[in-house]
Amino acid sequence: MSAVRRGPGVERGRPAMGPEQLLAFGDAVFAIAITLLVLDVGVPDGLAPSDFGDALHDALPDVGAYVLSFAVIGMLWLAQHALFTSIGRLDAWLLYLYLALLAVIAGLPFPTRLISEYGDTAPATMIYAGAIAAASSLMTAMSLRLVCRPALVKPGIPRETLTRSVQQGLVVVVVFAASMPLTLASPVLAQLSWLVAVPLRIWLSRRSGTGPSPA
Repeated sequence: MSAVRRGPGVERGRPAMGPEQLLAFGDAVFAIAITLLVLDVGVPDGLAPSDFGDALHDALPDVGAYVLSFAVIGMLWLAQHALFTSIGRLDAWLLYLYLALLAVIAGLPFPTRLISEYGDTAPATMIYAGAIAAASSLMTAMSLRLVCRPALVKPGIPRETLTRSVQQGLVVVVVFAASMPLTLASPVLAQLSWLVAVPLRIWLSRRSGTGPSPA
C-alpha cells in the first residue's frame, strides 16, 4: 500500500491541509458571520415622516447588538490570526477545535438577534454570554494545545507568547461564564460585567512585560 502523502504543516495520517489553507477557510466563515449580523439592522419600508424617528429609536437595540458582536467577532478574528502565526503543523486536535470554533462563529448571528430583541431578559443574555465563552474556550484550547505540543509550534516562537494567549483567553472565558448566573439577578448588570475583560487583558499584558496581544 502506498504511503499517505502529506502536505507541509500536516502530521502523519491527517488531511492534506496546511495551516494556511485552514486559515483561509476560517477567514471566509468569519466574513460571512459579520455580514449576516448587519442583515437584522434596518427600519420598515414605507414609513410616514412622522413615524421615522420612532423607527430609528426602535432600531437602536439592533445597532447596539451589531456593534457588540462585530467587536467580539473582530477580536476573535485577530486572535485566530495571531494564533496561526505560531502554528507550524496541524494535528487532529487543532483541526477539530478550530472547526468547532468556526461552528460557533457561524452561529453568532442567532444569539446576536436574541440580545437585540430580548436583551433585557436573562435567557437571551445568558445564551449570548455562553456563545462568547464557548468561542473563547475553543480558541484558548488551541493555544493550550500548542503549549502542550511544542512540535506543532513554528521555530522561534517563545513559549511565553503562547502562555500569555492562554491567560488572556481564560480572562474572556471567566468573565462571560461568570456573567451567566448574574443574568438571573440583572441582565443589564451581567452585560456591563463583560467590560471587565478589557482592563484585565491589558493588565495581563503589562504584567508579562509585553504589548497587548489580540489573542
